[in-house]
Amino acid sequence: MKNLETITDHYGPLLADQALKLGAIRLKPEDPFTWASGYRMPIYNDNRQLLSVPAARSLVCEAFREMLKELEFDPENIAGTATAGIPHATTLADALGKPLSYVRSSGKDHGLHQQIEGLGKSGSYEGAKVLLIEDLISTGGSSIQAVQAIVKAQGLIPYTLAIFTYGFQSAVDAFASLNPSCRFFTILNYDIMVQTALKTGYVDQKGASMLADWRNDPFGWGEKNGYQPVTK
Repeated sequence: MKNLETITDHYGPLLADQALKLGAIRLKPEDPFTWASGYRMPIYNDNRQLLSVPAARSLVCEAFREMLKELEFDPENIAGTATAGIPHATTLADALGKPLSYVRSSGKDHGLHQQIEGLGKSGSYEGAKVLLIEDLISTGGSSIQAVQAIVKAQGLIPYTLAIFTYGFQSAVDAFASLNPSCRFFTILNYDIMVQTALKTGYVDQKGASMLADWRNDPFGWGEKNGYQPVTK
């Protein structure tokens, strides 16, 4: 997969630059954000900001297409995770001329109780090759749920492609545990994001070091640096 690394090395910095400028990735290592969990974290990711700029959406689609070529994978259906993965899955499906579906975190509590939309009357992928598009892979939990839902709906899903990953080992372990196997790849990884932020002056060397430390111990990072969790 050496050429996949080349794709990431090319598109990753371009996407990181766009994400930092648009606020899709925000970094405050010395004045961290408070996440919903109450933990103080130096990064906040909201890839929905990329939707506001056509060039950013095109960049994401172009990178996904190059990754598919390298993987030699021609999916028969493009599935997006609800809701953040849907617009990028739509752009890619339109570019490739492929059917589109999307996967909720759980089935609806009314009507047909469907978890996956876009499958037609059968409610099944009927053995079709499926590519899952995700915006962010954090711990991997939500992505794994989507993969399992696609498998349950008789989809063959060897790959998940995402815009960005924090690079947590828990995500790697979660995908490694899947049977049948599904591997994930991202356009932008955490190391390239930090390198780009440092190169462009978004953070200084101290900030870059603090960000590197966070990835190694995200839930202990705040207290280590004097930022206590916020009790809710």
